[in-house]
This record gives sequence, structure tokens and C-alpha cells, in this order.
Amino acid sequence: MQLTGTPFLILTIILVPISIAAALLLWGRVRGPQPVQVLSRIVMLLVCQITAVMMVFVMVNNANLIYGSWDDLLGTGNHVRAVPNVQAEAGGSAAPGNDSKPQRTKVIQQFKPVGDPKVPNDVQTTDLKGAVSGVDGEVLVWLPPQYNDPAYKDKTFPVVELLPGWPGSSKTWYGTLRVSEQLKPMMQSGQVAPFILVSPRTNLLGDSTDTGCADVPGKVNADTWLSRDVPQMVLDNFRVDTSAERWAVAGYSAGGHCAAKLALEHPDRYRAGISLSGYNDPGAEGQSLTAKDPHLKEISNPLYILKNAKTPPKVALYVTGNKGDGLEGGEALKAAAKAPTTVTTQETTGPHSSDVWKQLVPSIFTWLTTIIPAQH
Repeated sequence: MQLTGTPFLILTIILVPISIAAALLLWGRVRGPQPVQVLSRIVMLLVCQITAVMMVFVMVNNANLIYGSWDDLLGTGNHVRAVPNVQAEAGGSAAPGNDSKPQRTKVIQQFKPVGDPKVPNDVQTTDLKGAVSGVDGEVLVWLPPQYNDPAYKDKTFPVVELLPGWPGSSKTWYGTLRVSEQLKPMMQSGQVAPFILVSPRTNLLGDSTDTGCADVPGKVNADTWLSRDVPQMVLDNFRVDTSAERWAVAGYSAGGHCAAKLALEHPDRYRAGISLSGYNDPGAEGQSLTAKDPHLKEISNPLYILKNAKTPPKVALYVTGNKGDGLEGGEALKAAAKAPTTVTTQETTGPHSSDVWKQLVPSIFTWLTTIIPAQH
């Protein structure tokens, strides 16, 4: 039985009154010495409390899709098959994907429905084996309404990679933030460009550790997974624009940090980055690999990347956050930016939660359409 979805939620709801009824029924029937009776009744109370807490946890998790599977919850799923020494592409790729080998054979993936009632039926998933990163994981893809329209059969489409926070699930943007449901009518009316939305797995390590979306020698090639393997899969399987001018990356919380980092590190792969309540200093997430190594912590900071770029990257950033929760980081990036880099900031109010980020979806994609407009 999967962690998310209705069946397990119903089971946890049923267990609450059953545990209470069992406790009431057995309370006066406990026999034995006084210590045994006391201990037995304490166990009954604990069982009632555990079932109630479990029900609340499942309800919260279903609403926010923090953990997408039992492996993610228990920290038992390791998605790192190998950690090869990733070579930088000579001269830069100037495009998304792994195009340093122009004669490579396309890898055609098999796609299927996600199978989670929280996720819309038109979102599809595939299991990808990262050829360069050594990472294996699911990637969820949603196609805009124009994609299968015969009038667009010869058109290519822009792409946005969507990154969750940590812990987080590849389902969250679709199931909790309702990104595809919010954007579909806006795309049909022409308010928003017809982006292909791609959400890859970012929870890669089995020890409940955040990768920081970085390549960490001997640990994980998370950056390469997100910036090369996933884009290459999209290029191989869909009609997408091959120019970095038509690609963007967006995330919230830890995913916002990743979005800003990836966009600034790889201006040859992404034209824009969107950070919702993200941060610059990797130390903001104590469980991040990049927070535990002084050198990685420094070079993984988007502000450091921007200040130390050989030439200002042609990247547009959109950063939102409350005071004390992302806004100051965005203002620091804005102050450091030099043309052609641009940084737009927006102050938000409310908690560090999906309720805030969900409301921002229409406005951030309206902004993104001004950077990556629809092509007619």
C-alpha cells in the first residue's frame, strides 16, 4: 500500500476509533499485579495516541506530498547507482542535455500515469537511469494543451524544470501546488507560454541527506542529474526547444536555492531561474551535503557564483520570500547583478508553506513568459 493516496489514509482514519474502542473495552479487564495493569493501560493510551498522530501525519503528507514513498519517509531508498567522475564539457554545451557527443543514440523512455489520486491524470512518469550522473530516479512530465494539437505538430516547446523542497517529492508541484491545473487555462488563453513542465526526483540519498543539488565527489552527482541527464531525456523524447534561451528552472525552499544555483552555474543550459522562499547560504539547510564542507558551502552559494562569474551570466532570476525567509537573499543577488543578469524580487507574507507558493504560480509563470515568450 503506497504512502500517499486514499487507501492508506482511510486505513489510518479507521484505526483511530478502533484503538479507542479497544482501549475502552479492555481497560477494566486487565488482570495481574498492579504494575502489569498500569503498564498495560499505558500501552493502550500510547496505541491510541500513535494511531491519532499517524492519521494526522498522513493527512498532512497527503496535502503537501512531503514524502512521496515509504523509502523517502524511512530513508531507505538510495537512488545513486554510481558516482563517476563527471568531466566538464569542452567549451561548454551551449544547450541543455549531454550534447558533447553529437552522434549519441537517443534513449526513448516508457511513460505511464503517476497512479496517485493527488496528481492529475495527464501527468506522466518514467524511470530514468542517468547515463552521466549515475543517478536513477523517476521524472514526471506534463505536456501543455498545445502539444498534441495538430496545428502545433511542427512546433517545439520551452521547458521548465520544477524542483521541490527538502524533504520533497517529484509529485508536489503537480499534486500540492497544482501547477498544471492552474496553468492549463492560462496557456489556452495565451496568458502563459506553453511550457513543458518536468519534475525530477531530488531526494536521492538513502540516509535522509539533502544533496544541495551539487556534484559531491564520492557521494552523488546531483547537479549533473538535474542539469544534464534529465534535460537530455526530455530532448530525446519530446519536441522541445534545444536552445538554453527556452529553458528555465524553478523551485521552492531548498528547491529555490537549487533553482538559483543551477541557473547561475549553467547559463548555457537555463535562461531563467525562479526561487520561492529559497536561500543563498547552503548552511540554511543543516542536512545538506554542501553545508557540511566549507569549500562546497562557499562555491554552492548562488551569491558567490554570481559574484565570481568570469562574465555576468545572461540569466533572469525571480526571487520571492518573506523578510527573514528568502527576501534578503534575493535583494543581495539583485545588488550584485550586472547586465545582462537581471534579478526581480517580490516580498511575500505568510508561512513557509505550499499555501503561499501555490498562490504565486500564476504570477511567476506570467513573468517567465516575458522572458521566454510563446513562439507563433
